[in-house]
Amino acid sequence: MSDTAYSYKLYNRSDFNAFWALFTDNLVNLLILSGVCQFVFQMPAEIVFGRIVPGAAVAILAGVVVYTLMAKWVANKQGKDVTALPYGISTPVMFVYLFGVIGPIFWATGDSLLAWQVGIGAGFMGGIVAAFGAIVGPFLKRITPRAGMLGTLCGIALVFIGSVPLATVFEHPLIGFTSLLFILWGLIGRFRLPGNLPAGLVAIAVGTVIAIFLGQSSFNTDGIGFYAPIPYFGDMLIGIQYLFANPELFLVLIPVQIYNFIETMNNVESAEAAGDSYPVAVCQVTDGAGTMIGALFGSPFPTTVYIGHPAYKRMDARAGYIIGVALVIAAAAFLGFLSFLAGLIPIAAAAPVLVFVAVSLITNTGYAVKPAHMAAVSFAILPHISNFLITKWGSLMNALRNTGVEGLPGLGDGDLTAALLMEGAHYEGHLALSQGAIITGLVWGAIAADVIDGRFKQAGGFAIAAAVMSSIGIIHSYTLQMPQLDGITIGYLIIGAFMLIYPMIAPKEDLEHRIIVPDEPDLLDDDSPALDVR
Repeated sequence: MSDTAYSYKLYNRSDFNAFWALFTDNLVNLLILSGVCQFVFQMPAEIVFGRIVPGAAVAILAGVVVYTLMAKWVANKQGKDVTALPYGISTPVMFVYLFGVIGPIFWATGDSLLAWQVGIGAGFMGGIVAAFGAIVGPFLKRITPRAGMLGTLCGIALVFIGSVPLATVFEHPLIGFTSLLFILWGLIGRFRLPGNLPAGLVAIAVGTVIAIFLGQSSFNTDGIGFYAPIPYFGDMLIGIQYLFANPELFLVLIPVQIYNFIETMNNVESAEAAGDSYPVAVCQVTDGAGTMIGALFGSPFPTTVYIGHPAYKRMDARAGYIIGVALVIAAAAFLGFLSFLAGLIPIAAAAPVLVFVAVSLITNTGYAVKPAHMAAVSFAILPHISNFLITKWGSLMNALRNTGVEGLPGLGDGDLTAALLMEGAHYEGHLALSQGAIITGLVWGAIAADVIDGRFKQAGGFAIAAAVMSSIGIIHSYTLQMPQLDGITIGYLIIGAFMLIYPMIAPKEDLEHRIIVPDEPDLLDDDSPALDVR
């Protein structure tokens, strides 16, 4: 053993490459939320770029400080290099806050200031809920099969982080294909570029240059200035008071924050699968605290550990990449450069980096779970496809209304639902699967993995837990509700009862010897008996 003491270095040359991937992810989120707030909810630039964006930067800075120190602590404890957890605004939860909290307030009152105040109030209260995930997070991580946790992340990566940016590439092929070329070469193929330049930087730079020549990029310096981050305690209190006066908003807030702390748990599990073990409870407290700090400084949007750690681990990044992202995002937010970057960098140039993050996560999951559990991963992906369909069907209806089409029925209208069914579009089923998709995916992935391993009691426990969540509206419902015994809840109870009771009365040989399915690859390691009957 060497007598040389191990010392973790925060920076590595590979951090520069990883920086561009994570920076792009955060930048795209900030561009989307600022655009929606300014142009859809008619918030003045003073609120969007003077309060929301600097508040988001403060939240990112606060979280990055913790995750940098955490990476150093874990590395020194284990005596090996680790990659710091990526961190930023939660993409799925951001959309829920935009269109489930801020949007309804604006549409009901026409008051963009009140909508922002309620947003930061909801963000602060939601951060408290997210932090409480630390109480149950370690227990859930201990009992939930990795295939369930990683599989539901694969679903998000596949439909939202991968396919949507790839569609953007095909909408602007001259820009997108050129940027994608360098991602394929440098990040997926892992071949060097001249001068060992980071592939992410080259992809964005080349795409931006092409956009400039095509006239699809602009230099708008109107928003540049100094935007000091300051606390908005009074505005936040107004928002919290409005929430308690209209408690139905908590029916949106609480389920989505439960989603958020489970997302953190899943992403920490993803990091562990890639070789870096972090304390999940500390991460959940950090994400909740970061969200509350961001809300106090003007940002309604929750923060979380990001999907994509395996991609940054594969790049051999340390902690320097998250430090760099935090500093650049903060500089851009406080100096008003975000609006300038929004005009300069086309989405099609940045989109291939997100495609890489999605592909890397899915690929890493294939290596991180045993082959037989890929069936469970596949189960966990499916609810996210339904979520994607429901989201895009809603976008289609809104687009039709915005083009002047009158008399359109709303999604969920009985006649429209029947007509969709006649065309093979199962609206009601996809709607049920889409609501709480990340939790639903995790549950079904866990049930499938436990059945494969013969852990019938655990599989039954997950089914019973799903019945409870379905009954009160955490999954398969838009809002929380009084307990009810609907068809989906009864279905979960049937599965749970079977898993708990039948193995106790089944013939022993039926549980000790598995059936070989014709024309299917046998991915099980052996013909071992079910674990629950040993």
